[in-house]
Amino acid sequence: MGSNPHASAPSETPSELPTPTTPPGREALDAILARPDRAVVALDFDGTLADIVPDPEQARAHPGAVDALVALAPKVASIAVITGRPAGVAVRHGGFAGVRGLDHLVVLGHYGAERWDAVTGTVRAPAPHPGTAAVRAELPGVLDRFGSWRGTWIEEKGQALAVHTRRAADPQAAFEALREPLGELAARHGLIVEPGRLVLELRPPGTDKGVALARYVREMDAESVLYAGDDLGDLAAYAAVEKLRTEGPDGIPGLLVCSGSAEVPELAERADLLLDGPGAVIAFLAALAERV
Repeated sequence: MGSNPHASAPSETPSELPTPTTPPGREALDAILARPDRAVVALDFDGTLADIVPDPEQARAHPGAVDALVALAPKVASIAVITGRPAGVAVRHGGFAGVRGLDHLVVLGHYGAERWDAVTGTVRAPAPHPGTAAVRAELPGVLDRFGSWRGTWIEEKGQALAVHTRRAADPQAAFEALREPLGELAARHGLIVEPGRLVLELRPPGTDKGVALARYVREMDAESVLYAGDDLGDLAAYAAVEKLRTEGPDGIPGLLVCSGSAEVPELAERADLLLDGPGAVIAFLAALAERV
């Protein structure tokens, strides 16, 4: 792997590993440290591995992210990046392709509908939902009819479309004004709306980050799981981890990490460990790699 000019120099002493604030979180971290080879580490991309930026096409993995993943991946059962983005886009923006040491990495794109495996370097994806094409054709007219063109824009995601309001004069007001009309548009064509941080995503139903995470944990026969996210779409993954904790006689210990979600208090309230954004998440992953 090539050197990363932005990465921090290795420390002579192990980095401090933050302690979860809840008993389930501490139990899960202990389980991960005791048997890392049976642990799944699952991570959102935007807001967790990459900083939130006005234009998602400009989002890139935080400096040091790939180095931290390379250090951790060989020591755990798997690292899974679970994102609403197309898998190939997350791979490109993350810089994951062709990196030595990332054999244990998968990217579950479109909330698990797509899958990229570092070993094969290929993406498996289903046929597009017919409703996506219909929404794609009608969406500009809906935004125009509601006077929402100024400051909003459409992100093309292949299997889905996202309307961002972060650039609007009043981003939150634009977000709230569009929730109902976009919900109606999605419903007419068999899609659902997934709200996020000043973004409304219109996508096919039937899967979410929780479904994708639970399925992957079972596939890997994991004994523990960590999930880190920052947005409303990560609540489903949180719920999946909370359910996994209760399965079987002893449950599967799960650690819930929140990446600096001042905009999403619902996530922070349920987290076992609060970290101050992607930089802190990367530092945590690096420290975890040192400990295991």
